[in-house]
Amino acid sequence: MKFIETHIQDLLIIQPKVWEDERGYFFESYSRELLHDAGIDADFVQDNQSLSQKGALRGLHFQASPFAQGKLVRVIQGKVLDVAVDLRKNSSTFGDHMTIELSAENHSMFWIPPGFAHGFLTLEDQTIFTYKVSNLYNKASEGGILWNDPDLNIDWKINPTEVILSEKDKLLPRLKHISSPF
Repeated sequence: MKFIETHIQDLLIIQPKVWEDERGYFFESYSRELLHDAGIDADFVQDNQSLSQKGALRGLHFQASPFAQGKLVRVIQGKVLDVAVDLRKNSSTFGDHMTIELSAENHSMFWIPPGFAHGFLTLEDQTIFTYKVSNLYNKASEGGILWNDPDLNIDWKINPTEVILSEKDKLLPRLKHISSPF
């Protein structure tokens, strides 16, 4: 596995070594030892998976302390634009975001440590998105930020009228209207 640092401390892009031949491909999608060696000491407690159609936007969500979650995310089928927003109050990059395209073809993974809001936009129909989390879901600690908050200025690369949102995500507050949950 190759671990690539980003402009936001602790966010990592992970590119597995992929073996391909006439049968298809093989890669190791998780290795506790390799992640530990790269500084990721998460104890994953649950795997989650979603199926979404093109234009579905899920996020930007987070779990506040003490139930904050680290997430190791990847796409099994299809393609997404994945987004992480730094919500760590003492971080020099508080409020900054990073986007990355994850797909079944590029096999890339994204490590999003606790202290970030996370969301993704599905770029193809029948996209299967999966993620390991380092803490169990806690309803009382659930939070989120409006996906198109002008202060974040995230380029989702889609016409806003084509976005498919849950009713809950349509009502999320802007970043300036929440206190830092971390």
